[in-house]
Amino acid sequence: MRKGLMPFIVLTVLASCTTEGVKKDPEKEKEVEKLVNSEKQEDQTNLLDETGEPLDFKELDGGITIKWFKHGEGDKIGYGDMLAVDYKVELNNGEVIDGNHLLRKESVPFMVGFNMQTKGWDIALKEMKVGDHAEIFIPSKLARGEKEVKGLFPPNSDNVLKIRVLNKMKPNRERDGNKVWLFEENPANKLKFGETNEIEFHTMGFTPSNPVFVNTFMTNQPFSMKLEDQGVVPGLKKALINAKRADRMWVYVSSAEAYGSKGYQDLVKPNEDVLYNVLVVDVHK
Repeated sequence: MRKGLMPFIVLTVLASCTTEGVKKDPEKEKEVEKLVNSEKQEDQTNLLDETGEPLDFKELDGGITIKWFKHGEGDKIGYGDMLAVDYKVELNNGEVIDGNHLLRKESVPFMVGFNMQTKGWDIALKEMKVGDHAEIFIPSKLARGEKEVKGLFPPNSDNVLKIRVLNKMKPNRERDGNKVWLFEENPANKLKFGETNEIEFHTMGFTPSNPVFVNTFMTNQPFSMKLEDQGVVPGLKKALINAKRADRMWVYVSSAEAYGSKGYQDLVKPNEDVLYNVLVVDVHK
């Protein structure tokens, strides 16, 4: 969508309207809304691109460099902080391979220290504050290394991360140190997971040492669970109490409420916290 197109579309729509006998066309309304959102997304993407001189520069061990275009006045970022970020990732040739605008989202959540993206993200963000706007060079060894996705990015690709740290997000609920950030829900769904119900959910699990140690989205085999079930991570059960069908959430579980000092096979190290990305498929009576 190019700038200048939207005024033409709006004027065309207005010119076709009269003050009497107006009939709404749902399909046209959807198209206009789609174009408005697209223009909005483009404007926000442009906020990430800076052509001026950076205010500050820092080089980290491993080859990561950070150029600041704005220094935020918020808190210093650290392990376990859930951030709302506006970002895009480019290759050296300027090709965009990732970003919240590709998902038509104004921002997305990111928790520091859990390999939600590449190692370079966690390293760089610990040098920043809430409110920062920066461009971060991440060498391939701290990005995706030798991994390749055909048609998207080649192996051994350096990444250029352009990012605005918008805010630090407080959890929607907390129980025994286990935290829940609820990002999507359908208010029409009333049945909640509890003592008399069973929950079915998809999840991805992250730890500081393991990017993804479980992924039911990939296997298409969601978990089913009741509160009385044994062998389930205690903190996850507590965090899912009151969850409803179609809820999307991030769940932080402390090591004491996860696998404790024993860890879990070679997937979760002893005394590691765990982060879960959860989609509730259904809640059954």
